[in-house]
Amino acid sequence: MAHNKIVIADDHPLFRTALKQAVNKAAKHVEIVEVSSMSELQDAASEHNDADLVLLDLTMPGASGFSSLVYLKGQIPELPVMVVSGNEDHNVIRRALDYGALGFIPKSVSLELMVDAITAALEGEAWIPEDVRLDQPVVDDKEAKIAEGIASLTPQQFRVLVMLMQGLLNKQIAYELDVSEATVKAHVTAILRKLKVHSRTQAVIAARSLDLDSLTS
Repeated sequence: MAHNKIVIADDHPLFRTALKQAVNKAAKHVEIVEVSSMSELQDAASEHNDADLVLLDLTMPGASGFSSLVYLKGQIPELPVMVVSGNEDHNVIRRALDYGALGFIPKSVSLELMVDAITAALEGEAWIPEDVRLDQPVVDDKEAKIAEGIASLTPQQFRVLVMLMQGLLNKQIAYELDVSEATVKAHVTAILRKLKVHSRTQAVIAARSLDLDSLTS
């Protein structure tokens, strides 16, 4: 009996319900794993790295724009990820594909189109809105290098980077993660090295360059 496993990563319960409805129409005998934050997604991706598809909201708590997509593809390159977003800017859609997404589902589309998109993704086919042109890649070398650095982070380093972006101090990060300040400092040092920057501020600026607001035109 065919069996699909799909991870739905979205912090809005009503939209998760809509996605579940679409998934159940697109696939029979499907196991659905629901998460509502980046931290939960990290755990789910580790536990369910055999998932057939991840439906990823780019603006969940603990995620910052494309950093979650880049991180996921860095950790599990073979994991199919389809972005689901309320931001329908064509630049955002094209960048999602450049960063490794299999497709892009705008949250405004009908249930029928969601079903079509999920069906295509489960068959390994890309799906994007018909009016989006893919003439050429839109991610430049600078963005690509930042994405490469984020993709290389360990799960704990990624959590620390997100907390740096939230303005937390080492002492606060240590408390939140239940580790020593020395461990946090070691993680920060590794993050700076991987992002090829020299300060926490530069690391935050680099990571925020993958935010949606900085990518729309």
